[in-house]
Amino acid sequence: MSQHTQTGGMTIAIIGTGLVGLGWAIVFARAGLPVRLHDKNPEQLKDAPIRMQQSLRDLAEYGLIQESPEEVLARCSYHNDLAEALKGIDYVQESVLERVDVKQDIYKAMERCLAPHTIVGSSSSGIPASAFTQDISFRARCLIAHPVNPPYLAPIVELVPASWTSTDTVEAVHQLMNRVGQHPIRVHRELEGFVLNRLQGVLLREAWALYDEGYCSLEDIDATISKGLGLRWSFMGPFETIDLNAPGGISDYAQRLGDLYLSIDKERTNPQPWSDELISKVEHERRQHLAASKLIERSNWRDRRMMALAAHKQHQEGQ
Repeated sequence: MSQHTQTGGMTIAIIGTGLVGLGWAIVFARAGLPVRLHDKNPEQLKDAPIRMQQSLRDLAEYGLIQESPEEVLARCSYHNDLAEALKGIDYVQESVLERVDVKQDIYKAMERCLAPHTIVGSSSSGIPASAFTQDISFRARCLIAHPVNPPYLAPIVELVPASWTSTDTVEAVHQLMNRVGQHPIRVHRELEGFVLNRLQGVLLREAWALYDEGYCSLEDIDATISKGLGLRWSFMGPFETIDLNAPGGISDYAQRLGDLYLSIDKERTNPQPWSDELISKVEHERRQHLAASKLIERSNWRDRRMMALAAHKQHQEGQ
């Protein structure tokens, strides 16, 4: 990045103003950086400040921003013209539709507009950077910067370089994410699903199987996480968890339970797709607990619970 960037005077561009893109805009604007937003859909772009304002009001209610929502929003500008949005930009967070062809098109369009120092991070949740940056001239300055949604509540960001991504690019984005209050992790090379979705995928595979085989209801499987494992996982990862779950630490845990987990793993040697019949059955049971008309309301409840948790963790870590 440029010297301008290193001294703190960065300008950020967000390409795509869906849920993830607007979440990123809040992250950067909350950290004091000017943010330019662009979307090819003018109506969606027009609605962006209204949608962000409600999230910012909720953050203010939980003490997760130190300024008023209006002060944070004042750092954002909205641009129908891509070249205008990208002029002189230091960092771009691309958050367009999760399709290779859509990403290829926007990267080709950006190629005509970017400054020589601009770095581009993609919010892609599963498509590697090599799938859509291979033929562009600035590919050494591209990588995946995959968040959890919404990124202003879940700080983890997976940084995944392509084989041609420069080490300076990875380091610069790592520093930027730390600066704006995120928690970047380095994935050393590309792999399908990156790290977060692979970990989540293992849990989902077993959850679907346990339900499909009649061992447990959806409600009780969810409770096993929300009332059990998830309580620890909100502040510890799997390795620290097992390190503290045996008197002698992780080696002791491995000796005690390694054979059990190996035996369980051997049961799942033939992974099956989620069948239409199974999906329909799960959908029906979920709708008994939560009507489709209540999904948005429940999602807002989830976000408020995450805000309360984030505020609690912020307080605990500050002590």
